[in-house]
Amino acid sequence: MQATKSSVSDTVTNFKKIKLDGISAVVGDYVILDSDIEKTLIDLRSQGASTEDITHCSLLGKLMEDRLYAHQAVQDSILVSDDEVNATSDRQIQQLVQQVGSMEKVLQFYNKETSEEFREELYTINKLRMLSEKMQQKIVSEIQVTPEEVRQFFKKIPEDQKPVFGAELEISQIVKEPLIPEEEKQKVINKLQEIKADVEDNDASFSVKAILYSQDPGSKSKGGFYSMTRQTPFVKEFKDVAFSLQEGEISEPFETNFGYHII
Repeated sequence: MQATKSSVSDTVTNFKKIKLDGISAVVGDYVILDSDIEKTLIDLRSQGASTEDITHCSLLGKLMEDRLYAHQAVQDSILVSDDEVNATSDRQIQQLVQQVGSMEKVLQFYNKETSEEFREELYTINKLRMLSEKMQQKIVSEIQVTPEEVRQFFKKIPEDQKPVFGAELEISQIVKEPLIPEEEKQKVINKLQEIKADVEDNDASFSVKAILYSQDPGSKSKGGFYSMTRQTPFVKEFKDVAFSLQEGEISEPFETNFGYHII
């Protein structure tokens, strides 16, 4: 019996406690966890924002402020519909999928098991943000600032801290685009047909041809490569041709507002 007690005592002594999460603050019905602060930092870094000057304390203050606005919005009967929130979430998910390639990669990046779990978290985040924004808009809309108040405020700013405003101009212009002779247009079309034939008949590299001859600054250095879906904001003529082709097929020369193309 004595040996058993000693064993239990040793086990308790050697047990290491690990804090999984903690409550940083409570604002109304909203609970801010330690993990919420870490997630916000991760999101900021993933968006390319610098977090060097952001402390946990300042970030907690911002999260508390957002939840205070959202809490007050609910108290003032400011509503955000499920349709509004879901539409925003759908757009965000669509953009994320386009950026990383698939929903599976999105879930992996955000460490979520299912798309339903990810959507639920996104719904909660977006609803809180939209409530907060509507409350802030309501507060700002009720503020009336007179020109005299603006002048007095500006006078109180130290000289070395006053903002510098660049010159603002209003201009009028006349734009006249030069007419391109038909024979010049035909030269471009003929050159594109020559490139197409060289690739199809002689196994020439389309990428090399694009680097040598393309005048598109967005794709020239990448061998003419663009990644696109039907939602990608290309001009209609370009997308219509792109999605009409079979894999490996090269289009005939066609014209858009940006010039002549083969894809």
